[in-house]
Amino acid sequence: MGPVAQYLQNKLTEAFAPESLEIVNESHLHAGHHGHDGEGETHLRIRIVADAFKGMNRVARHRAINAIAQPKIDEGLHACAIEVKAAGE
Repeated sequence: MGPVAQYLQNKLTEAFAPESLEIVNESHLHAGHHGHDGEGETHLRIRIVADAFKGMNRVARHRAINAIAQPKIDEGLHACAIEVKAAGE
């Protein structure tokens, strides 16, 4: 796990106490996309399940995760695919 994924894992764990959390580096799948060479951590997939998302609609859930990811987006994280569920869904 690289530094961007580790940062996100730590921050998402602190914020949402997830039942499950998986961060997958998919950067290699996007070689050539907007000049990316497929190296590093430019494209990540976040899969998270947490009680904290109960009562939140899909847009609110994504906004909450994107707010945490924003510092890394500002530093060059190009894309985050987000799969988010409330526990029990």
